[in-house]
Amino acid sequence: MTFRHDAQRTGLNPTESALTLTNVTSSTFGLLRMLQVDGKVDAQPLYLSQLSVRGALHNVVFVATENNSVYAFDSDSGATIWKVSLEGPGETTGDGWGCFQTMVTIGVTATPVIDRNAGPHGAIYLVAMTKDASGNFHQRLHALDVTTGAELFNGPMDITATYPTASATTTFAPGQYVERAALLLSQGTIYTSWASHCDTLPYTGWVIAYGESTLAQTSVIDLGPNANTSPSNTTADYKGPAIWMAGNGPGVDAAGNIYLLTANGTFETALDASGFPNLHDFGNSFVKLSTAGGRLTVADYFSMSTEITESQNDLDLGSGGEMLLPDLTDATGTVRHLVVGAGKDRNIYLVNRDSMGHFSPIGDHIWQELDSALGTNYSTPAYFNGRIYYGDVSGTVKAFALNNALLSAVPTSQTATQFTYPGGSPVVSANGTSNGIVWVHENTSPAVLHAYDASNLAHELYNSNQAGSRDQFGAGNRFITPAIADGKVFVGTQSAVAVFGLLP
Repeated sequence: MTFRHDAQRTGLNPTESALTLTNVTSSTFGLLRMLQVDGKVDAQPLYLSQLSVRGALHNVVFVATENNSVYAFDSDSGATIWKVSLEGPGETTGDGWGCFQTMVTIGVTATPVIDRNAGPHGAIYLVAMTKDASGNFHQRLHALDVTTGAELFNGPMDITATYPTASATTTFAPGQYVERAALLLSQGTIYTSWASHCDTLPYTGWVIAYGESTLAQTSVIDLGPNANTSPSNTTADYKGPAIWMAGNGPGVDAAGNIYLLTANGTFETALDASGFPNLHDFGNSFVKLSTAGGRLTVADYFSMSTEITESQNDLDLGSGGEMLLPDLTDATGTVRHLVVGAGKDRNIYLVNRDSMGHFSPIGDHIWQELDSALGTNYSTPAYFNGRIYYGDVSGTVKAFALNNALLSAVPTSQTATQFTYPGGSPVVSANGTSNGIVWVHENTSPAVLHAYDASNLAHELYNSNQAGSRDQFGAGNRFITPAIADGKVFVGTQSAVAVFGLLP
């Protein structure tokens, strides 16, 4: 189980048979219970069905908080199965130095990942930030048994790293970073990726990998190793790049290549013989990482022709997340492998994963670009039945149709509701290709859970205000992505997880 249901980050659960276009209404569907926890829930809840715990089967939802607590709840009864703290003796939560993009208290921010086959009963992998009694910060990778919460594989593992620069080495400093992007599990390896506290210098663009059964570090790459000294720097805060992606995780293809979007930061327009930035700083870019030989290397990339101006003006590409599309056939009958992303510059970029386009100062060389198709974007799109769904800031949730491996120039449908900052992060439940429902969280007070017909977003099936106060679940929380499984919808809040489902 992983963020947005799969490692391609499509946001699609195609095996949801209980929730349909006819029974998701305010008369038959609503808030079942609130699972109270001890802090903000910024990570998407994760779910395992029919998990055997002490000889009994449970449908379990796992919740991690910014107070460094992890809970396992029976999703049907609401009973707590176990709870653990990820803080060592004398430790407290970390902090973000007042950065509004994170919060005063930082514990578990990134969505964990679960491997049901790891360890004796299955394992949930998380990163927690703590501060010890001497004021030292720690970032640690934990692997917990899903049935007990006990640490596995001699964990936790302190996250440390170094990486070569043009003249020396750079060192990962735990206090400078927050892991906002979801964890990725691929081919027996856990990948972590790192963002800054606001733009507090110095920071660069780390991806750090660990073996899932040993927690031993296996590979490191810094996507901005020379960012603090590059001659491309033109303003005091032009550094980075951080890896935010609004909480989305890196995606992976069938060959094990990893894809992510970087935020604004240093990019050298002087290119080497391969067309890559000559000091290997990849600000504001789509990046494809090869994992061949167990080593992370940049295999390909795309950065827009206006990268320098956009970085200087804080127009992050990586304010949103990437999504790998399923194989699509173009008008010539050729199968295309595409990745889509959008950020603050209002454009949707559809990039060929087999030839991403690199950088050119005279124009972008990618599969398709829809300029000004969105407002500012802080979300990851979802996919269902030949459509992608975007929810930009203060805009509607929009559906764009795919035909011959190209997106429609304008939305084919959109919601009536406009979603305030940071916009909506849509996900889809469906039973195969039928009963497609788009679910979106609205960051208002009270927060609102919306459900729409995936074939026509103008048709709202349900929202949590329709039954008055019955289904309301408190003030909104930013960057929240609902999770859908076995007839239930789980929504993180500032102090709980709201559980929605068919009413008894």
